[in-house]
Amino acid sequence: MLSPMRRRERAVTDWNHVLEIIQSCDCCRVAFSEPDGPYIVPMNFGVEAGPSEQLTLYFHGASSGKKVELMQKNPCVGFEMDTGHVLVPGAQAYSCSFLYQSVIGKGKIEILSNLEEKKHGLTVLMRHYAPGKEWDFPSAMLERTAVFRLDVTEWSCKEHSRLKYWRERGSSLKRFFV
Repeated sequence: MLSPMRRRERAVTDWNHVLEIIQSCDCCRVAFSEPDGPYIVPMNFGVEAGPSEQLTLYFHGASSGKKVELMQKNPCVGFEMDTGHVLVPGAQAYSCSFLYQSVIGKGKIEILSNLEEKKHGLTVLMRHYAPGKEWDFPSAMLERTAVFRLDVTEWSCKEHSRLKYWRERGSSLKRFFV
């Protein structure tokens, strides 16, 4: 489900463009709940896009530790990923800008136990980093590797891109985008 945002002019609502942005990200930060505040973990990820703009994210890691304990206590998590970072210099500090693309959201995360589901999750993850290659996952490796699935319930995508910035500021800034 798409979340509303304050800066609507930066919202990305075209589903294919959202997926392009996600594919260009190399890290997803997952926020778990602790009594004294969030615990954020940067993780490698894979994405699977379903019908009706549904996202499923897959991660892998150790089968024990703080993040596993936290997700078992509360599977509701937040996530964030970003890419396309460019500083646009200005004559003064206040006239600088920063270009980016980001996706944030919420969902429920779970540890997969079925070996076929784990294999599928790892295949999706590896496809993100090494597209076009087939991978084999031995059963022994699948048994000792934790694979997590995040079913996204809410997301938003935002972009402050070169093209949009150039259009907003006029052609005099074209030199920054060549």
